[in-house]
Order: sequence, then structure tokens, then C-alpha cells
Amino acid sequence: MNVFFIVILAVIIFEFILDRIVDWLNIRALKLNIPSELEGIYDPESYRKSQEYTLVNTRFSMITHTFGLLLLLAFWLSGGFNYLDLLVRSWNLIPPIAGVLYTGIIFLAYSIITLPFSIYDTFVIEERFGFNRTTARTFIIDRIKGLALSIVLGVPLLLGFLSLFEYTGIYAWIYCWILVTLYSLVMQFILPTWIMPLFNKFTPIEEGELKTAIMDYAQTVHFPLKNVFTMDGSKRSSKSNAFFTGFGKNKRVALFDTFIEKHTIPEIVAVLAHEIGHFKKKHIPQGMVIGIVHSGIVLFLLSIFLRMPGLYEAFFVEQQSIYTGLLFFGLLYTPIEMVLSIGMNILSRSNEYQADSYATSTIKEPLAMVDALKKLSSHNLSNLTPHPFHVFLNYSHPPLLQRIRAIQSKVT
Repeated sequence: MNVFFIVILAVIIFEFILDRIVDWLNIRALKLNIPSELEGIYDPESYRKSQEYTLVNTRFSMITHTFGLLLLLAFWLSGGFNYLDLLVRSWNLIPPIAGVLYTGIIFLAYSIITLPFSIYDTFVIEERFGFNRTTARTFIIDRIKGLALSIVLGVPLLLGFLSLFEYTGIYAWIYCWILVTLYSLVMQFILPTWIMPLFNKFTPIEEGELKTAIMDYAQTVHFPLKNVFTMDGSKRSSKSNAFFTGFGKNKRVALFDTFIEKHTIPEIVAVLAHEIGHFKKKHIPQGMVIGIVHSGIVLFLLSIFLRMPGLYEAFFVEQQSIYTGLLFFGLLYTPIEMVLSIGMNILSRSNEYQADSYATSTIKEPLAMVDALKKLSSHNLSNLTPHPFHVFLNYSHPPLLQRIRAIQSKVT
């Protein structure tokens, strides 16, 4: 029996079982009573609704992941990878072009097959809990735009990636590392100004009390801020949020219109201070450096496994190729990626605490941060009592109650 086949199959099944155990633990962790820190924000009805929302989404996640696993196993064990490879090879294209088509066919087919799940999630689950504001037209246009962006931005990257591994020899992984690094840096510049506006409208905040409060705060912490934008998040959902993206002159602070609508000015400034805290604490370049190092390690390992015939035999593929090896390595790399993601989540949660601490130490009303977090949780029906193991594996942010207690311990 092929060792790669056994290892990859065992890893896939182990990860699936582990995720389902975590889902079950998370459901068991749901509490009947509202935590005392949230009394007055979560009324009994909305709290019950938040628990139901968590339960419905968890069960739906179980269904979608089970379907995904069965789909992969059926395609794999029936020789689907090899059949598609033989079909693409029959077109007599150069390997990089063949690789783009091979990869594109798989991901397009997967997107079409799983489209009903996206439709159900948006128009049934989100609609049931009062979040959905996406029209059928917006949903379709978003999918078309996403496909177009994948072609315009993803295909050239994949083509360059496959070409370098095909034609540049043993140092291909270094050239690909440089390519991926440059690509990610360029994306930081074009994402805020070119890509995001394709999906949402960004409008500079009008002159008034809110803008004055934001600009005054930015000035007190010496943060160069030309403008803050409102994003029409209500176009798709009633959920609210705020975010910071880009760097240099292209950095952008955006507040959902639903966020502005539901929060007071001190609360908005507190959340903005949290986002600026990430900038001040160097979390953004930290994440970029980690990402660059991570991609280098992955590419080095990929360059080794691409030369191993057993990897291809595990998927019943008759001829080795860079593009099939790339997909198969992704499955083999799953356990390493899971371990690394746990480490990244631990770091991310630590960074969130630091950003909270920065915000509460620099704003006039420190407890406004607590009020903002409470409202965000209430409006978005967040799960207030996630199981600790679920948090350990999957949470990039600390649970709400832990964040509130950490803030209150510093303020009081």
C-alpha cells in the first residue's frame, strides 16, 4: 500500500473527525443564562436567538464539511484526478497552460457543485435571523466579479508559479518565493483602492461631530489619517464591523454604515483606536513577515515532494506534473498547516489584547470600548460561550467575555 495514500487519507479523516468533535463540544458549551457582564445588552430573547444562530450554523457546517469530504473521496478513489489529467494532456498544451486549465476546471467545478450551500446560507439561514440584505442580483454579480478577479489576478500568478517550477530547475522554489512575496506586497496597495471598491461603495465621512472626533483622536496619537470611509455593508448584511487595510499612503480605515448607525461616537472612536493600535504595535508588518517566511518554508517543502513518485501514485495519476503535485501536496500539508494556524491564532489573540489595551489607554472614555464590543456581539448574534478547545483551534480573536474582563482589569 502506498505510504502517501495512507498518510493523506488518515490526515484528512483525522481533521474531519477532530472538527466534528469540536463542533459537538461547542454546542454543548452553549449556556442557558446570560453572562452577568452582558446583562442590559443581551435581553433574554436576543440571547436565545444568538444560541440558536450558533446551533444552526454549526449544524450547517457539519453538513457542508461532510459533503466536501465525501466529494473529495469519491473523486479521488474513482480516479478522477487521473482522468482529468489525461483529458487535459490530450489537448497538447505546454505544461503551465495545461496546469492552469487543470486547476481551473477543478475549482470551477467545486464552486458550481457547492453553490447551493452558499445560496442556502445567504438566503435561508442569514434571512431567518434577520441579517440578509443581499438580493439575487447582488449575489450573482458578486460571483461573476469574484470569478473575473480570479482570472485577472489568480491566473497570471498561477501561470508564473507553474512556469518557474517547470523551467528553472532546483532553485525554482526561491524564484516562486520572490514572486509570491512581490505579489502579496502589490496586493496590499491595490486591494483598498482598486479591488474592494468593486464590491462595495466607500464614501468619505462627512464633516461633522463624528469626523471631528475621529480626526482629533488620530492627531493626539500622531497617526497620519487623511480620511475615514463609510462602507455600504448594509447592501449585503445588517451585521456591523470596522476594519483597517493597506499600508503607506494606501492605508484605509473603513466603518460599515450599519456600525455607524448602531454605535455612539465614543464607541466608534474606541473601535478606531483599536484598529490604530494594531498599526502602532506593528502587527501588520509582523503578519506580513510571518506570511513571507511561511510561504518560503511551504515552497521549499513543495520542491522536495514534487520529485517523489509516490505522491502521484497515491492519487492514481499515471504521469507526474507540477500542477497535480501542487494540489496533492496541499492535501499532504494539511496537518502542518493546522498546527501553524493554531500558532498564528494564539499570536493573533495576543495582538487583539494589545490593540484593546492601546485603545483603552489612549481614548477619553476607556469603557466605551467595552460598550462597543457588547453591541457588536449583540447585533451580530455572536456566540458568547464558545468551548475553550474551539477557541484554541479556530479563534483569531479572544472570546468577548475574556476581552471585556481584560479591559476592565486595566481600567478599574
